Amino acid sequence: MTQTSTLQIDPHQMVLAIESTVDLVGMNDTNHGKRVGYIATQLAHHLGYEASEIHFLFELGLLHDCGVSSDQVHNNLVSHFDWEDAHIHCEIGYQLLKEFKPLTPFALPILHHHTPWETLQNTDLSPEDRRRANLIFLSDRIDVMSAAHYGKDILLFKEEVTRSIESYRDHYFDSELVDAFLEIQQSEAFWVALEERHVIRFTWEMGKVQQRQPLNLEQIRQMALIISYIVDQKSPFTAQHSTRVGVLARYLATHHGLSEEQVDKVEIAGFLHDIGKLRMPDAILDKPGALNEMERSVMNRHSYETYQILRYIDGIEDIALWAAYHHEGINRAGYPFHPTPDNLSIEARILSVADVFQALAQNRPYRKGMELPQIIEILDQYVESEKLDPSIVKIAKENQQKCLEIAAGCAPENRGKETPVFSVSGSLSI
Repeated sequence: MTQTSTLQIDPHQMVLAIESTVDLVGMNDTNHGKRVGYIATQLAHHLGYEASEIHFLFELGLLHDCGVSSDQVHNNLVSHFDWEDAHIHCEIGYQLLKEFKPLTPFALPILHHHTPWETLQNTDLSPEDRRRANLIFLSDRIDVMSAAHYGKDILLFKEEVTRSIESYRDHYFDSELVDAFLEIQQSEAFWVALEERHVIRFTWEMGKVQQRQPLNLEQIRQMALIISYIVDQKSPFTAQHSTRVGVLARYLATHHGLSEEQVDKVEIAGFLHDIGKLRMPDAILDKPGALNEMERSVMNRHSYETYQILRYIDGIEDIALWAAYHHEGINRAGYPFHPTPDNLSIEARILSVADVFQALAQNRPYRKGMELPQIIEILDQYVESEKLDPSIVKIAKENQQKCLEIAAGCAPENRGKETPVFSVSGSLSI
């Protein structure tokens, strides 16, 4: 990783990228994290917290569900007030953030954001982290109970939410926090502000506050790894796909002679390229057969969803395009933008080859991972049809054994017994 890069980004924008990534799992409700952040700030304002703590709680609300990747987990979390397996996504979120210094302070509150208050009081957490965790738990449950009524009858339904929350006083929630909620909920403005157009505007306004040092290239890479882990847990058949595509893209970019910084950025694009797949139903990703026309039309949206999340991060506009173009072909037969060959950069072409190679080498619900002769044959076919760049495929063929090891995450003789390539601290092993 180069140490001389001038690339830096606002950490809040990356927090928003994580929130937007996770909220894709909600399918038809993509603002849960934003609303939890908003509710948390209103409670904190009422309690007289300092501005820095209010902003921290807003970002904690954005990040609290970073351990959620699948439709099933999301549906259980919104369908049950106290789901017995809720702790699993809390533990995943904790593991993702605890070693990444810019986000380490969020880890413990996330670990306990479904822990009842009466249990929290008997832990060795600091009073500050206990309060943060419980405040987010309260904000989360308020939103889950209210979400179906925003923009409809929330001002009529709010009394039912209020009665329910009050019934959990001292058991699930700190009495002082419940009292704060009972006060702020009396304002119609509190509830109306939770509607989509208002909460998005609120999030944008909060994003103008810069409180931390910008992330450097190495930290951007580590955060991209965190996001790639969230994405890859969507399906057992895509486990480690994004991380391996990133590493393979780095390998191909290095052999193509790109500069050290460009190599780093191509790797980051690989880690981030499939963010949009979180919006795909689990049944489509895990289908043990060919997709029908309707399912294919849904799948063809995912790289555009990736672009929409990444394009708002100042400083990585090029990475956003490379990631979004990973299904585009030189022949303009890909999706979803159909750029001309002149607009398909070498970095995007490298990423496309890495994505195809890794996907062919990895097990899928409808087939086992392919052996090298099959992979090379398909790559050659894609060159002939002008889907893939011949110069990049040539590098892959000249280094095919190494590319397979990277793509499969192990030596060929151990395929099917792959070990993880990603640790939350941001290290890779290939």
